Amino acid sequence: METLWFVLVAFMLTAYVVLDGFDLGTGAVHFLVGKTQKERALALRAIGPVWDGNEVWLLAAGGALYFAFPTLYASSFSGFYLPLTMVLWLLMLRALGVELRGHVDNSMWRSMWDVVFSGASVLLAIFFGAALGNVVRGVPLRSDGYFFVPLWTDWMPGPSPGVLDWYTVLTGVVALVVLGTHGANFVALKTEGDVNTRARRVGLYGASAIVVLTVVSLAATLYVRPGILANFSARPWGIVLPGLVAVALAAMLWSRTVRVDDLTAFLGSAGFIVAMLGGAAFALYPTLLPSSTDPALSLTIHNVAAAPYGLGVGIVWWTIGFVLAVGYFTYLYRSFRGKVTLEGEGY
Repeated sequence: METLWFVLVAFMLTAYVVLDGFDLGTGAVHFLVGKTQKERALALRAIGPVWDGNEVWLLAAGGALYFAFPTLYASSFSGFYLPLTMVLWLLMLRALGVELRGHVDNSMWRSMWDVVFSGASVLLAIFFGAALGNVVRGVPLRSDGYFFVPLWTDWMPGPSPGVLDWYTVLTGVVALVVLGTHGANFVALKTEGDVNTRARRVGLYGASAIVVLTVVSLAATLYVRPGILANFSARPWGIVLPGLVAVALAAMLWSRTVRVDDLTAFLGSAGFIVAMLGGAAFALYPTLLPSSTDPALSLTIHNVAAAPYGLGVGIVWWTIGFVLAVGYFTYLYRSFRGKVTLEGEGY
């Protein structure tokens, strides 16, 4: 049962990154795909009907984490209190940037909120990437299961690191490029004209950069966590995940060079995110949060899971909620399928 909940939490986090990831990516490349206020408004219209709904998966993942692995929830939220507070403010600023932009018919007002929306999206992408880097690298867990990390120390991974060091900054940069490319592919899928052309160009440059960053980040991860690939040796079927990473990268590059295909490019960037996060979860299992001081102190699905009865009952309610969520998202995306224009009401 603990393994099932590990998979479900990983699935919901992955769903959040794929869906809200293109919202964050749209913000990150906001000024690259839109050179005028009307063009930036068009990019906002691409995500306007769905961006707040996509955040449901983050709330669902947090709720599932609290329900299934309460000790991990308590430890992480106390240890990462400062960066989580910063993320909360960035989420609010991004929402304000989207919602308040069109409330006043003034170019300075709109430009200000464009900057807020883009800046918050960039920082959120970096922080989410750094968060994944912290999980892979490990944190200084104590024997009681708790820890504290400052925002930074000497910028070096080690027994007592900060939230930010050279490795987590690297993972933050990787996340920014990946989500920016994902967002550009989505904007290209939903728009036409100059915005579409620029989004395709950003998608091509981003896909090329991802190829390099994937190799660099893998080498850095092996340096920081030499045993990270142990599960791939013990369970050889896991090699399918790196294979999917390669296929997704090839799809992105092919759809931007050989044959221009916005849907294939978007599915490629989504597949890359799924394969990379799936690979990270596969490599970490059964560990949820590694200890950088003593591996025996790591939080695993076995020492932090809730009672089996509760986990069993939770599966029933999770299934009901999941069916409702899938139905809602199916209706939402079908209702707003197709290209967007500036005609009518909207962002």
